[in-house]
Amino acid sequence: MNIFFLGAIALVAYIIQTFLGLKQIKNFNTVYGRMRRKGKVAIGRRPGKIASGTLLLFAVDAAGRIDEAEMMQGTSILARFKPRPQFVGLDIHELSEQHPVLLKENKLTRQAALNAQKVYLEVEKGNYQERQPMSPVINAGLQLSLLKQSIQTKFSKGSV
Repeated sequence: MNIFFLGAIALVAYIIQTFLGLKQIKNFNTVYGRMRRKGKVAIGRRPGKIASGTLLLFAVDAAGRIDEAEMMQGTSILARFKPRPQFVGLDIHELSEQHPVLLKENKLTRQAALNAQKVYLEVEKGNYQERQPMSPVINAGLQLSLLKQSIQTKFSKGSV
């Protein structure tokens, strides 16, 4: 097979993946924005490396009641948010592994709901700090970016 043909297929696949990824981000922003207008939003994550990932959003009122819940679960960029009415009306403070509503859900949904509760309670206490593990590729990219900035700073100071 021609190498250019394989390259063209890879390029088309990359463009389609980028387009659908941007569409998924737009879906998240739309759902989050709608919920944010109602009040606080608790976001629960259960990232998936091999199994499907889960993202659960709870619109929470001042008393801690869940007004709206939507979840995105899947392994591909085709996953979209879907309403989860079984969570509406629950108190986010009372969620636990043994809660009757959570017992009916799959393991990934339970983990995402408990993560949303944990983050919500930490933010409520004022103790929450975002801790994101960095992949080696992203970490290397950040290091190169910092190195580039320091080199540019040295040259700009020397040329003045």
